[in-house]
Amino acid sequence: MDYSQLSRSLAVGDDEPDRNLALELVRVTEAAAIAGGHWVGFGEKNLADGAAVDAMRSLLSTVHFNGVVVIGEGEKDEAPMLYNGEVVGDGSGPECDVAVDPIDGTRLTAMGINNALAVLAVAERGTMFDPSAVFYMEKLVTGPEAADMVDLRLPVKQNLHLIAKAKGVKINQLTVMVLDRDRHQGLIQEIRDAGARTKIILDGDVAGAIAAVRPGTGVDALMGIGGTPEGIVAACAMKTLGGVIQGRLWPTDDDEKQKAIDAGHDLDRVLSTNDLVTSDNCYFAATGITDGDLLKGVRYDKGRVLTQSIVMRSKSGTIRFVEGEHQAAKWETYARRG
Repeated sequence: MDYSQLSRSLAVGDDEPDRNLALELVRVTEAAAIAGGHWVGFGEKNLADGAAVDAMRSLLSTVHFNGVVVIGEGEKDEAPMLYNGEVVGDGSGPECDVAVDPIDGTRLTAMGINNALAVLAVAERGTMFDPSAVFYMEKLVTGPEAADMVDLRLPVKQNLHLIAKAKGVKINQLTVMVLDRDRHQGLIQEIRDAGARTKIILDGDVAGAIAAVRPGTGVDALMGIGGTPEGIVAACAMKTLGGVIQGRLWPTDDDEKQKAIDAGHDLDRVLSTNDLVTSDNCYFAATGITDGDLLKGVRYDKGRVLTQSIVMRSKSGTIRFVEGEHQAAKWETYARRG
């Protein structure tokens, strides 16, 4: 391959994931969103997730890469498809780590609430962090202005002052997104006592993390304890967006804590974006299932299914929004029955 006309920073070798992968990944998240979209508002989160998993796995088998699921639906004995360690792709092309979340926000999908996404991230093989079954992490996400200033180890108020200073605003103009969980009652009060606003979300902290970094969303930071898999997926997006995610593993019980220690994890360590995904050549793709801060959800118009997706490539720093128009009859395989 002749790289002579390319900037060195954009060039990739034949064994690395290249720019053509981006639109292949969008096809995968579109399929998962369409399949899950049939279940929006029906109160059946497990059926919605199952439909999205089936569709995502089916389309992943056509993608030109040799992928291994690093962040998936769980261990093999608990997740028959898209389990951690499963080989995906058509077996040719570059070797990649794959993080999947067929529905980030199954409860949102079931209830017809905003911000459910189908999400997929890909990076070079061996570059995604392995959380060793620690499902939760404490997170701090903010945009590029304050990326080099914040520190998860600092008090909440101090981090908010740093973000406000970096953005050139007063602290009472900041909005912090937090998951609606009992464990966050103290955090929410700290944010409000510091003078900032809160935006409480039921689920979907991948969308929340991106909203905290993208301009024009009205969100300045995401704080609190959420899923470790979602943190690693979000880190792939941060590589393009220029924001920062910092995380600290948060075991839920002594057994999980001991597993983490046995795996060599330092539970006091603050993990940076580059710790969560070390590759500078990674991809993030998402398709909206329900309307949200980031994307429109799946819509139906007579014989058409309409989707909106975002795809990012860190190597070039490119963000694309993709509007999809699909003939409904071609997607009957994934339609809800009954």
